[in-house]
Amino acid sequence: MAMRTITHLYDSYDDAVSVVNALEAGGIAHDRISLVANSQSSGASTATTGGTRLGTGDPTSVAPTTDEGAGTATGASLGTVIGGGAGLLAGIGALAIPGVGPVVAAGWLVATLTGAGVGAGAGGLLGMLTGAGVHENDAHVYSEGVRRGGTLVSVQADDAEAAQVESVMNNQSRMDPTALRTSYQSEGWERHDTAAPAMTEAEIAASRERFRSL
Repeated sequence: MAMRTITHLYDSYDDAVSVVNALEAGGIAHDRISLVANSQSSGASTATTGGTRLGTGDPTSVAPTTDEGAGTATGASLGTVIGGGAGLLAGIGALAIPGVGPVVAAGWLVATLTGAGVGAGAGGLLGMLTGAGVHENDAHVYSEGVRRGGTLVSVQADDAEAAQVESVMNNQSRMDPTALRTSYQSEGWERHDTAAPAMTEAEIAASRERFRSL
């Protein structure tokens, strides 16, 4: 049966976690779900799933490989696992993605990013999303959205599951890629730069505020 990749971006890490939990409760196997969250805004160290603490330490404690002073990740390698509990989020760990920066992540997309140096050599998250079938225009917005503090949930679903997956993922307030693109373009942005430096917490907060004011 044909498989498709369904991807949505959430401003709230907690909303994304709720989506993951609901997908798993609905019978979607956790090995077909992926979550990638900006570690500076996720609060992953204190988030919970099914009443179980996901992690007790700082999710940024595993230092990414960076250009000194620039904050630009030059590699993608999974750090110490910080997760707990069951399902997808049991395996959440720290990761550095080129053009995005430090994230916490779990799932099939992460395995692709960290395999054989692909994360560093094929456009990081952008390359992995387009390679998984996400439209290039949306992949640019989603990659930039994670860089700017968002949380990405991506699911591999067959035709019979697609409607169920979309319904679950739409139950939380997802970010519209068209509106995001408009917001980013108002700042002169054109496309995601896979060599861009990681954003600071203050820059992420300012970017979110600009988007919400549209």
